[in-house]
Amino acid sequence: MNTIISRIQPLTVVCFMLYATFFFGQQNNKKLSLKEDFKNPPSTSAPGVYWYFMDGNLSREEMTKDLESMKEAGISNLIFLEVGIGVPRGPVDFMSTEWQDLYAHAVREAERLGIKILLGAGPGWCGSGGPWVTPEESMKHLVYSETEVKGNKKIKVKLPIPEQRSTQWHNLKDPYYEDFAVYAIPNSVKPTIKDINEKALYERDPYSSKPNVKPFLPDPIGGSNLDGGKILDHADVINITSFMEPNGKLVWKAPKGDWTIIRMGKRVTGASTRPSPEPVIGLESNKMDSVAFKNHLANYTDILLEKTAPRKEDSGWTGFHMDSWESGAQNWTEGIVEEFIKRRGYDPEPYFLTYTGRTVKSTEITERFLWDLRQTCKELVLENHVEFAKKYAHRNGLELTIEPYDMNPAGDLDLGAIADVIMAEFWSKRFGYVTWYAVLEATSISHITGRPIVGAEVFTSSNKQAWQEYPWSMKDQSDWALALGVNRFIYHTFAHKPLGDEYRPGMTMGQYGVHWDRGQTWWPMVQAYHKYINRSSHMMQQGQAVSDILYLTPEGAPMVFTPPTDALEENGAIPDKKGYGFDGCSPKMLMDKALVENGKIVFPDASSYEIMVLPNFQSMTPALLKKITSLVEQGAKIIGTPPIKSPSLTNYPESDDEVKLMAQNLWGSMQIPNERQDRKFGEGMVYWGGNLTDLNADELYPSYLNTTELLGQMNITEDFSSSNDHIRFGHRKTDDQDIYFVANRKDVFQTTKCSFRAEGTPELWIPTTGETRMITDYSIENGLTIIPMEFFPYESFFITFSKNSNGKKITTSNAGNFEKLTNLMTLEGSWQVAFDTKYGGPENIVFNELQDWTSHENRGIKYYSGIATYKKTFEMEGIDDKKYFIDLGKVNDIARVKLNGKDLGVVWCAPWRIEVSSSLREGANELEIEVGNRWINRLLGDQQAPDANVRKVKFNNGLLGEKEFTTGRYTFTTEAAMRSFKFKEPLSSGLLGPVQLIKN
Repeated sequence: MNTIISRIQPLTVVCFMLYATFFFGQQNNKKLSLKEDFKNPPSTSAPGVYWYFMDGNLSREEMTKDLESMKEAGISNLIFLEVGIGVPRGPVDFMSTEWQDLYAHAVREAERLGIKILLGAGPGWCGSGGPWVTPEESMKHLVYSETEVKGNKKIKVKLPIPEQRSTQWHNLKDPYYEDFAVYAIPNSVKPTIKDINEKALYERDPYSSKPNVKPFLPDPIGGSNLDGGKILDHADVINITSFMEPNGKLVWKAPKGDWTIIRMGKRVTGASTRPSPEPVIGLESNKMDSVAFKNHLANYTDILLEKTAPRKEDSGWTGFHMDSWESGAQNWTEGIVEEFIKRRGYDPEPYFLTYTGRTVKSTEITERFLWDLRQTCKELVLENHVEFAKKYAHRNGLELTIEPYDMNPAGDLDLGAIADVIMAEFWSKRFGYVTWYAVLEATSISHITGRPIVGAEVFTSSNKQAWQEYPWSMKDQSDWALALGVNRFIYHTFAHKPLGDEYRPGMTMGQYGVHWDRGQTWWPMVQAYHKYINRSSHMMQQGQAVSDILYLTPEGAPMVFTPPTDALEENGAIPDKKGYGFDGCSPKMLMDKALVENGKIVFPDASSYEIMVLPNFQSMTPALLKKITSLVEQGAKIIGTPPIKSPSLTNYPESDDEVKLMAQNLWGSMQIPNERQDRKFGEGMVYWGGNLTDLNADELYPSYLNTTELLGQMNITEDFSSSNDHIRFGHRKTDDQDIYFVANRKDVFQTTKCSFRAEGTPELWIPTTGETRMITDYSIENGLTIIPMEFFPYESFFITFSKNSNGKKITTSNAGNFEKLTNLMTLEGSWQVAFDTKYGGPENIVFNELQDWTSHENRGIKYYSGIATYKKTFEMEGIDDKKYFIDLGKVNDIARVKLNGKDLGVVWCAPWRIEVSSSLREGANELEIEVGNRWINRLLGDQQAPDANVRKVKFNNGLLGEKEFTTGRYTFTTEAAMRSFKFKEPLSSGLLGPVQLIKN
């Protein structure tokens, strides 16, 4: 090296040294900057809330208090929605002048406080509509009626108008009807197509909540799906539209035979602004027509944009939000025939009778037409609704956020990929639907598009929740979401509190939601949990996600991505990924952006993948197969079997020949081998046959186990593992750091060895406190860093690996990674305890020893909900420079610790201790511990004598319809919130201890 440097000109040496100093300085600065952010995380990663208003129950003054309480609690963003659920109507009609003024007030106040508002695309939560949407511009179906006649004579018959199609989700009736065509077909041809309502887009039920809804429809060339019966040929169909009079009377000389007359026409789907405030109940706008969407916005957001101008860019109204897709499907829009011909290359009209469930020409041709229909409708939705929404948002200085699930007929991944910020939704693991797949979809979209934010509507809850959730009960699921990649938490739900602080818990969103609002007992302490989420979210926004496996979904719509069953650790509503990360990818995403670099499939400025797994389908369009062939030729590695046909009628039958030719070229054979075959093609590899192929399997993909066995043979080790398999993980990578999030999945203390597929200087970053420390006890084996770790129940850490310029391992002999603590004293004896008399507790009382509030003989304590303050004095001698902690033992449910007048912070999770070194002193020490529990106890007490039904509550300002309510002595909430309240006994509450002073 010295010889080489001696040959370099002095100026060059100086430049080289300056560059090296600059480069390594930059890396250190980045690391220091991230550490500073970790200690004091920025508001850009702080959590948000759904701010729900209940059908006209709005108060200007209380809106300000809501927003101020959010700011104090560490909330930086919100989604503004109004619904009609479970409460009497209030005095402020949606979109009235008063309502608009209140919305403008909210925007101005949010700007003052630095809070971002995202406004939903329409009233209610499910879409974009209202009473201003005309039937002509609403979502429509092509519907039909059938009349049987005998021929060989002149027919005079009144044809019934086809009925509007309705589901339990879409039943807003409307008389609108417009004829399309009338056909006569042989009576012998009967409906035979199974699942025609799904295949012809009459219905798309919620995958999350309705049994037996398919994540995707079967391969259109996958074999017969008929109950039997005759097939309709084009020559059998007679168009008799011209023989029907305007009043629906058919006058037609029918040929010999028995005929079925099919009258086809257009009607609304019945999708409405569900669950809308009453004044704006109306039809959903046409999701395939940008003009219809534009006209909806003209009656809604255009007005509000003018009302709130001028607006700030970094706070106030900054976003346009499309919530979970609950408008269902439609199969008609004006101009669909022309659009179909332009996109698919043939006239669809001869096949419209498939809508009736009849097979036209053949089973496969019918299925392929229906595939083309769904694909055309998908493209129209994406272009004319979602892409239009994005352009509209950007034109008005807003970002677009989308939850692309749950009744989406256009494909979740493709719809969500259009968003500026993709969002998922997950329900509380104990109180709601199972929607983990929506999180996998949203994180996949983020990883493939490179957009750093993955938002989620979190802890949505059903009517069984009843104030049971609180920060500690939610930590396990919070960490699950973080590990998968969610890094913007938006809590469902902060219900607006128009009744004020006097009436608590106050108004709720009916019986739904986790009640994440200022009416909560523990709200003054929730900021500590929010800071944990903020800090962790910021870390999970760094760099790019690390994944190994890319699962390609089949072509077509609808489409919900679900991985192989064995790719997830079974864990109820929150299954965890195993040691190899994976993502789902749609064909459109692959064709639009996928490249190959160094043998990996990469997406520009996004994630990269070692291998791609094809779906277990026999069909593939020539365009997709051409893309896959190109990727393999450039070095990509894939698992899958060769397709044999196209799923579409476009360019049929030549398209099938094209697919077969390309497949033969890529796979080398169309005969699936009994043993696994590894085929070299160009620079890449194709793996198929043996245990990687099972065409009779129910699974869409080969098993995760077999795929990862192959990765192991390719010397690609698991990204993460633990010796007891009870630790979940997430992995991000920046230019100079690997960042792992690891969390205990169990409610028990455990020690384990964790293996990381990363090298460098490891550090332990503690997200509950913001503290960082070097890891000194570790080893490196075969490219894996192995670290012995210990976890308290549901405890979590970040492990970072920084590039080390000298390549040396930093180690300290006989040093562990975790503090070893010694108990100095247990604070036994009596405590002074003060309760809030507004909720029935005594102002001052002595506890001779720590005890559960529910076991106390005083009813005001047994049924108390709120915050109580414990005080105690203890003596301390011989303080050294070690760290000192107060360990609270057992707490129900959250606590704030003060020592000698200094607020040391909130303890909300295991290990239930807090450092007190900065305020501990020699001699007497005054300890104060505020403890908060949940509302359940006081609500239960208010249902029992002598506190039951002692008050009459009525609001003369129009709130809650000025109805009179009978309620308990201390609490008041809306009736719907109490319908699920089934508690017979109060929940364990208070400081139970033992409280100990400990040091390291």
